[in-house]
Amino acid sequence: MIRHHHRPRPLALALLLVAVTALAAPALAAPAPATAAGLPYQDPTLPVATRVADLLARMTLDEKLGQMTQAERGSVTASDLTTYRLGSVLSGGGSAPTPNTATSWADMYDGFQRAALATPLGIPMIYGVDAVHGHNNVYGATIFPHNIGLGATRDPALVQQIGQAVAEEMTGTGVDWNFAPCLCVARNDRWGRTYESFGETPDLPASLSTLVTGLQGTTLGGPTSVLATAKHYLGDGGTTGGDDQGDTQLSEADLRAIHLPPFQAAVQRGVGSVMISYSSWNGVKLHGHRYLITDVLKGELGFSGFVVSDWNGIDQIDGASGFTAAEVSAAVNAGIDMVMVPTAWKTFLSTLRAEVQNGHVPMSRIDDANRRILTKKFELGLFERPYTDRSWTPTVGGATHRALARQAVRQSQVLLKNDGGVLPLARDNNKIFVAGKNADNIGNQSGGWTISWQGSSGAVTPGTTILQGIRAAAGPTTTVTYNQRGTGIDKTYRAAIAVVGETPYAEGQGDRTGSMSLDRDDLRTITTLRNSGVPVIVVLVSGRPLDVAAELPRWNALLASWLPGTEGAGVADVLFGGYAPTGKLPMTWMNSVSQQPINAGDGKVPLFPQGYGLTY
Repeated sequence: MIRHHHRPRPLALALLLVAVTALAAPALAAPAPATAAGLPYQDPTLPVATRVADLLARMTLDEKLGQMTQAERGSVTASDLTTYRLGSVLSGGGSAPTPNTATSWADMYDGFQRAALATPLGIPMIYGVDAVHGHNNVYGATIFPHNIGLGATRDPALVQQIGQAVAEEMTGTGVDWNFAPCLCVARNDRWGRTYESFGETPDLPASLSTLVTGLQGTTLGGPTSVLATAKHYLGDGGTTGGDDQGDTQLSEADLRAIHLPPFQAAVQRGVGSVMISYSSWNGVKLHGHRYLITDVLKGELGFSGFVVSDWNGIDQIDGASGFTAAEVSAAVNAGIDMVMVPTAWKTFLSTLRAEVQNGHVPMSRIDDANRRILTKKFELGLFERPYTDRSWTPTVGGATHRALARQAVRQSQVLLKNDGGVLPLARDNNKIFVAGKNADNIGNQSGGWTISWQGSSGAVTPGTTILQGIRAAAGPTTTVTYNQRGTGIDKTYRAAIAVVGETPYAEGQGDRTGSMSLDRDDLRTITTLRNSGVPVIVVLVSGRPLDVAAELPRWNALLASWLPGTEGAGVADVLFGGYAPTGKLPMTWMNSVSQQPINAGDGKVPLFPQGYGLTY
């Protein structure tokens, strides 16, 4: 075992710490009991800034560089954390321990944490995940509606409650850092991340930044407090053509007016971290944008937390594959404090070390990054409570959280058409036919970022499908028949429900460059139902508005269900009138795909304006 040699601290700092420590205790009181190792940074009674200063003065360059490095769980071992002093680990989308259970996650987290604490200074690691609509990498977790659905609720208090519920489920698995909320303002529905946006105008994401308070608590350090992340800074929803990771071509005035307000709101809520966008602003990659990161975010907005890169984001600065020394120094000097280098983290460490030693990255920048990261670790209480609090593990997928998710589903439904009052459906003495590929499919109704990165069809995690919700809501005297293609319907049925729309996708693969219409199977299913002469109710499961104007005249009703998650009973609550619809469109609904981008106030005539929504 190699002993750690503390470097002598500058005398002035040592005297200052003595003075601050003396001030912290009343003059006549008995001396406070020494902590285990007796070092100021380990003393929870001292102010956080004092603890950070003390710890920073004891750290070697390698320890500081380690704090700035985040590796993916599949590319790092526990002993790597000890050897390389790594500050953070993450799970990419779908990256989970085997078996994928809450307890397995807690065991994995604690194993990594033990290794971090085995270093000479015992600095705990922080573990990050994309829990963007529930703790969605974990099998059995509650899956809430994606942000577009929450945007339709227009309910900041509900969104804050959801943040608290997600934090509880995360706490039960040890995970203490959430790469959420996405505060993007989605301006073009072709973008594959449209469902991650609360709305197309800045007021909606800004008002629903209450998710930050739900996740973190009013201050960091509560029993289920996890670090929140405002992402992706800045303008990710404004790219030309809705191209993921593309170029947002806007004046600075428009960038500030449209895309900045939600981040300002999050900073005012004390958000702990901000993630930089892959995209560019007027041709310059955000990952190297010192003006927007250091001058605007940290300076003007007063953001005091730490900035994290996106997955290998530093490698995109020069447009060539494989990050270079110039990219590393550009990113760190631009103001990125922690760098997500999932696999090539060893190369990153040696490159950054060389860039510091040759003067390309000043020590003041390294110290600033460490000060920001360590401050959040102290504020979260990681030094005092580094391991999983297993008392929260049973909340993962628990009944209370599922009830909250069901409420969120109900409030997110937007009724767009209801000819002749075909909805709500009678619970009793009714005969209903249900069809469509999204009627009985948890994977489809949950969308991307569910168990895997892109999501997938089928029974990916426990929950209630929309069909199961309909069956449960119908009274004992009502017949519910299901056939995915609509085969078997006849005119004795009183209503037909077609649950159709999109199948799961996430960033990149979700971009729709051509048609945004229903697919051939969906159209065929609806036609089969219509040909029976029965009134047809279309329930649209999708991550964005779809191009349906040409078909809509032949539908009796249209309900936008978005991507409701695991609690499909919330859709049935609205269909049967147990809950009158209250959702309002967070996005403008196009009249045709040729209108994209279409947004409130741009003068284009929509099929339905932003804010539209009927009730019973």
